[in-house]
Amino acid sequence: MSDPLPALEVHDLTVAYHKKPVLWGIDFQVPAGKLVGVVGPNGAGKSTLIKAAMGLLPLSSGWVQAFGAPLRDQRHRVGYVPQREEIDWDFPVNVMDVVLMGRYGKLGWLKRPGRRDREIARACLEKVRMLPYADRQISNLSGGQQQRVFLARALAQESDLYFMDEPFAGVDAATEEAIIGLLRELCREGRTVLVVHHDLASVPDYFDWLVLLNLRLVGCGPTTEMFTPAMLSKTYGGQLTVMTEVAQALAKNEALARETRH
Repeated sequence: MSDPLPALEVHDLTVAYHKKPVLWGIDFQVPAGKLVGVVGPNGAGKSTLIKAAMGLLPLSSGWVQAFGAPLRDQRHRVGYVPQREEIDWDFPVNVMDVVLMGRYGKLGWLKRPGRRDREIARACLEKVRMLPYADRQISNLSGGQQQRVFLARALAQESDLYFMDEPFAGVDAATEEAIIGLLRELCREGRTVLVVHHDLASVPDYFDWLVLLNLRLVGCGPTTEMFTPAMLSKTYGGQLTVMTEVAQALAKNEALARETRH
């Protein structure tokens, strides 16, 4: 059952690097139980938004709440999947150890994972079809396999709100399909997932809610209302090239919007 409070509320969020603002006055709310795409051109501040919301970057102004309380007080309810290039894949650790790291938020850093934690980790690896690789070094996996393992680590956190930074980047079609299936399952359970995403053609199929971003907030709301030629033009400006796949996605979204209205 979805939480009646907004899963995420961002108010007047501004982030600056070397005194130069890269996000300006961002305000939006996300209801619980939504699969949310964070969409915008390169350099729009999508990854910065996620990191700032989680407290990984300092804010110049504003605040962030999760489920009605400051996000820093709700960390036990928040999971995170970073971009693959931010991870040291040569670190000498195996797949099971990586997934068990997801349990430390529940355990605290001084307590060792027990039998139940290992059972949860095994179940999460089973969900992403990586259990046979549990003893393999993380550096010996393909890019898609590594991404599945980090998704399993996030699942092991048993969070209510997830931030995922381009989880589909560099993975094969089968992995992408498996990941989106899992994210939908999480949302059906009432959890909320924010995904930084760059492939516009898949937006109507993947997300029921969108945050459109280009240094400032362009729009936030149901995909049927946000994913339109006018809103994309505001988001991308002259950078938007409407390819056949994107045009088809826009047409599909318009059909879904008509169904919703009727």
